[in-house]
Amino acid sequence: MGKKKKQKLPMAYKPVGFVLGWAGGTLAGLAFQKTWKVLRHEDDAPDALDPDRGWGEVLLAAAVQGAIFAVVRSAVDRSGAKAIERSTGVWPTQGTGGRD
Repeated sequence: MGKKKKQKLPMAYKPVGFVLGWAGGTLAGLAFQKTWKVLRHEDDAPDALDPDRGWGEVLLAAAVQGAIFAVVRSAVDRSGAKAIERSTGVWPTQGTGGRD
């Protein structure tokens, strides 16, 4: 594959990455709701501004939610990148650095 095509692929991947990210966020939200229900037997996780919830509950919910979102985001990003690589023979991002 030519260098020109390799440079265009990261731009072409951006819309795909956006859709995958949106879908991953939706899946992560559903996974968090189910996980919270199993952990605390409640339908809704505590909101940080809820005066009836303690620090422990709020921070536990934030930690669990953050962990789930990070795992789902990484799995979705990696799966999408591997699919692009399998179909085009080129990794969809430039360099070896991370997202940020």
